[in-house]
Amino acid sequence: MGRVELIIGRVVEASRTVLVEREWDVKLLVLAIIAGGHVLIEGIPGIAKTLTAKTVAKLLNLKFSRIQLTPDLLPADIVGTKVYNQKTGDFEVVVGPVNANLVLADEINRASPRTQSALLEAMQEKQVTIEGTTIKLPEPFTVIATMNPVELEGVFPLPEAQLDRFFIKIGMKTLSKEGLIELLKRGTLKIEEAFMELKPVANADEIVEGRREISSVYVDDSVTEYMLRIYETINKHRYVRLGITPRGLIMLHTLAKCLALAEGRNYVIPDDVKSAATPALSHRVLLKPEVLAEGFSSRDVIEEVLRSVEVPRP
Repeated sequence: MGRVELIIGRVVEASRTVLVEREWDVKLLVLAIIAGGHVLIEGIPGIAKTLTAKTVAKLLNLKFSRIQLTPDLLPADIVGTKVYNQKTGDFEVVVGPVNANLVLADEINRASPRTQSALLEAMQEKQVTIEGTTIKLPEPFTVIATMNPVELEGVFPLPEAQLDRFFIKIGMKTLSKEGLIELLKRGTLKIEEAFMELKPVANADEIVEGRREISSVYVDDSVTEYMLRIYETINKHRYVRLGITPRGLIMLHTLAKCLALAEGRNYVIPDDVKSAATPALSHRVLLKPEVLAEGFSSRDVIEEVLRSVEVPRP
């Protein structure tokens, strides 16, 4: 059994004591951390976005920090600043909450563009610069940004360039009827107790070790061609205003390899590509305004393309 498959199995199993019907979301989140990518989580309030991130951080034994983003938050509040030490008579660097393995940026679209760009530098460079002093961020380092799709007042839409920096987007759905019944049976107190009792099932060293497995996954030429056909078909789609970038194609390729490892395979099959398409591409496909007004989403376009593009035969 490979390292990635082992980590995924342990984390998904242990998370069930706290989370209800969140196995797929947890799997994607852990794979993103292993791959060294950042995650955008979109979902209505009260759907366990924060609890899911905290549960994964605890099970992976990672240093976790949470930033509640607001319009008046400054870049220094995230990155850090220099503080005068009266004892030594010198200015000392104090790194902000971004100095963690797993950083939860709650409601990222509430932060001003200036603050968003400070977070973007940390995400891209995996380091921060505080008044001329560069500080490397810990490894692994993943930003999990949450977005509330129903909030329209006082928000700053994320620029296309920033959206493209996210490895995947997880669209958290509401629970099924059975899931809601299970949630009510457990109750808030029982869930909080279960969270407090969680014990780590993996660590940072295992994550870095798992990351090395990704490059050894075999992708056949026919599967690569399949990804290219999906890429081209989406970008030519009549509803699309701005399609997938080459970075987006690389992310699809990487996530498909991660999903293969999670299933215990060292080769990618077309089903891995299909499973990876929506989380890897949905935030990168921007639709025309008139299409959005009619209620279509990028997810609809991706699903339509997956149905129309011919799947390679084994």
